[in-house]
Amino acid sequence: MSEIQEHIQRRIDSLVDIGAETGVQVAVYQDGAPIVDAVAGTADQAIGRPLTSGTPIFSFSTGKNVAATLAHLLVARGFLDYDSPVTDLWPEFGVHGKATATLRHVLTHTAGLPAMPREITPGELPDWSRVCESLAAAEPLWRPGSAMGYHSYTFGYLVGELARRATGRSMSELLREWITAPLGIEGQLYFAAPKESLPGLARLEQRARQWPAGPDDGDAIYAPWESRPSADFGNDSEILRADIPSVCIATAHGLAAMYNAVLQGKLVDSARLAELSALAFEGADQVSGNPARMALGFPIGRLGAPAEENSVAFGWPGGGGSYAYADPARGVAFALTKTRLVPDFDTVLSVTTILADHLAGTR
Repeated sequence: MSEIQEHIQRRIDSLVDIGAETGVQVAVYQDGAPIVDAVAGTADQAIGRPLTSGTPIFSFSTGKNVAATLAHLLVARGFLDYDSPVTDLWPEFGVHGKATATLRHVLTHTAGLPAMPREITPGELPDWSRVCESLAAAEPLWRPGSAMGYHSYTFGYLVGELARRATGRSMSELLREWITAPLGIEGQLYFAAPKESLPGLARLEQRARQWPAGPDDGDAIYAPWESRPSADFGNDSEILRADIPSVCIATAHGLAAMYNAVLQGKLVDSARLAELSALAFEGADQVSGNPARMALGFPIGRLGAPAEENSVAFGWPGGGGSYAYADPARGVAFALTKTRLVPDFDTVLSVTTILADHLAGTR
């Protein structure tokens, strides 16, 4: 066992032992080689089923890493263009001032549709046509391209409908054909999990801690289900089997292997990597009020990185505490998935600090 593998394994074991976590997976590649594949705890605490590195876990916005990667593959293969209007493929989307929206706006979360129309509830999410028709008819909160606001669930449907119209295939089909099958990680990365895989998935649980209160529903941009991850949502068989490309069912190894393939030129060439990871928008997030630095499809900067690191890493965390990122400067692909949903990223930060200390001593 390598030193970094041992340190991270010891850390996640201790988190499970003290009851801070119930199940955690961590996978890391460096310069194309796997250096960490650590797992601790249970996949289903109620029955004591052990978690393995091959057990898929429902992870919230870490799924945006996969949807954004597929968007770049669609451009690289000539199906889409970053600056072509969405209406070239999806004419009905152009109402209410959305005719100027492009894939670039979707990827930078500047399309003006951060929240689902209120008529869309979790029960409607598996109905792809219903959701996309509602998004096409929606009025944007700002002119596309003029401001940024995190597109919580809408992001995956916007990318996915463009993909469907361009290729005739769903995001799940493209994920399998373009990423999981070529990389040999089938069964470790899904948008929609096959019915036969459901018994083998991990089961989420909600930590009994107070989640930050949002604004009153009448004043909120998001409905509560869009901003507060729920174990019931992530354990629902209809949700697990639906194409909802802002979320995913994944192992840490599957996510890290995808990002490693991006860094190693197996999915995109070096020119495309430079383009997809470059700064594309900088400003305030109109939803959260926080500063945002966006590449095409990803936030820039490793979660928790000190300012002096000048981090060029890119990748999405997920509500409840999961995270995946790629760091071109350090040749690192990282993913952490977990079964207990919490309102912080303490576990991620503790593990990435160990990794950063290791890298500082080896680079």
